[in-house]
Amino acid sequence: MDRSRPLAFLIAAALTLSGVTALSSAARAADADLARNGGFESGLDGWTCTAGTTVNSPVRSGSSALRATPSGADNARCAQTVTVKPDAQYTLSGYVRGSYVHLGASGTGTTDVSAWAQSAPTWQQLTTTFRTGPTTTRVTLYTHGWYGTGAYHADDISLVGPGSDATQPPAPPTGLKTGAVTSSSVALSWTAVTGATGYAVYRDGVKVRTVSGTSATVGALSPSTAYSFQVAAVNEAGESARSATVTATTTARPGGGGTDLPAHALVGYLHASFANGSGYTRMADVPDSWDVIDLAFGEPTSVTSGDIRFERCPVSECPNVESDADFKAAIRAKQAAGKKVLISIGGQNGQVQLTTTAARDTFVSSVSKIIDEYGLDGLDIDFEGHSLSLNADDTDFKNPKTPVVVNLISALKTLKARYGDDFVLTMAPETFFVQLGYQYYGTGKWGGQDPRSGAYLPVIHALRDDLTLLHVQDYNSGPIMGLDNQYHSMGGADFHIAMTDMLLTGFTVAGDANNVFPPLRPDQVAIGMPASTNAGNGHVPPAEVTKTLDCLTKKTNCGSYRTHGTWPALRGLMTWSINWDRYSNWEFQRTFDGYFG
Repeated sequence: MDRSRPLAFLIAAALTLSGVTALSSAARAADADLARNGGFESGLDGWTCTAGTTVNSPVRSGSSALRATPSGADNARCAQTVTVKPDAQYTLSGYVRGSYVHLGASGTGTTDVSAWAQSAPTWQQLTTTFRTGPTTTRVTLYTHGWYGTGAYHADDISLVGPGSDATQPPAPPTGLKTGAVTSSSVALSWTAVTGATGYAVYRDGVKVRTVSGTSATVGALSPSTAYSFQVAAVNEAGESARSATVTATTTARPGGGGTDLPAHALVGYLHASFANGSGYTRMADVPDSWDVIDLAFGEPTSVTSGDIRFERCPVSECPNVESDADFKAAIRAKQAAGKKVLISIGGQNGQVQLTTTAARDTFVSSVSKIIDEYGLDGLDIDFEGHSLSLNADDTDFKNPKTPVVVNLISALKTLKARYGDDFVLTMAPETFFVQLGYQYYGTGKWGGQDPRSGAYLPVIHALRDDLTLLHVQDYNSGPIMGLDNQYHSMGGADFHIAMTDMLLTGFTVAGDANNVFPPLRPDQVAIGMPASTNAGNGHVPPAEVTKTLDCLTKKTNCGSYRTHGTWPALRGLMTWSINWDRYSNWEFQRTFDGYFG
């Protein structure tokens, strides 16, 4: 009897079974975990969260996990969008702790799915599956809690299934050219590339920006300096080769005023014409920490007159007010110590509308008279309320048409020319007039919007080479959308970080990729904050001020918002007001001094 056949059969059978196993393993190997940073070991990289941060305890594995805290109006959603294959099966899983924690996927092209835990005092795994639709290539993963139920934790989130088919990077862009060139920025544009999902912009061989459209403005440049630029197209497979190089030389900076300010400056408003609940503070009693002192306020005789008057606080309201002679002597002493003293025009009650050229000329002459009488260093524009709004046909911030805007620009340029390069010009607009311009500008293309939306942008842009400081009032503000297309609200560092990042990065105006507000230099920007809870809505404690400065100048301690750069030359902080800070035992001043030394 031949005994080799059964042995050969068994060997063949074993090989066949092995082949089946190998094939099954190969099929499983085709699946991949498509979730990026599912263990939160790289902070919130890859995730967009409304109220989330990473913590080191408790964690399910590794050294980090997500902690997100819902509020009464926010369920603390964290999400990321991943690339998937059409008509493919996927398994979403993750570990959670807390009450009412949800894990889900949306945009599947079939039925969106979620899993949730009502109560998870220890780590609990949530798992769900879905199949993508026949044309689905992108799916959003998310986790969230429930309104007002307390913080939840999440860790080790994965999406297992087939990865997207490999593609080729796009072709390199062509037609790269320069546009407007200032002392601190260069505008670029190029031809669209088929298949590109974005573009990487390089300055002198270093990637500085990633944009979705076919134009960008590179800012934070030095005056009178030559730069080279290239652009690469980007898609899921990576970057293309870079485009041909173009070069541009920034213009000389025409003064800008206040160039002898310290590297980091503290700016405050002094109630010089009224006391209110904070009490009157004499000029001589302002501590040396304050580098720029804005006298509040010069106000018009009527809204449209342009005739600005500065009246010092009367004795009946301010019993400890000093004489005019002592006030002027104290100003000279501050200036001798290197401080700048400005007249601030406007404020909450001082509506100024330069509707005519006659009002413009009166504004120039009356402001000059105040500056000359008190020997001041310059001017702060604090127009609020209805001082600035845009006519319906005024849609381009680079070429304004509205008389109140055009006349204000002309008046400020005249004052700058009159007093020369040492003239200090600052502005303190509200977020409504600046950052809101990212979404809305004037009445909009179809009308119906508030005509004040973004109305400061043409003034800032026209005077950017003359502007010493812009310190937007990051207070008394509603929620504002940042460059991450998320709304940010007052009350924490996140709001100040997002609002300041917009000024230093630049932004499209009203969503128009061909209409970009260029970034300001970091030495032109200070962050406006209330000195205390009495001073205005949006006060943040010293720890949040420190977080804001850490993130913007060092890119540490940033929280959920990812900035587009790091700006150690950020000029400093502005507050309303010196009087309210004194009332609060100089908390704001001490925070600034403790940080910058």
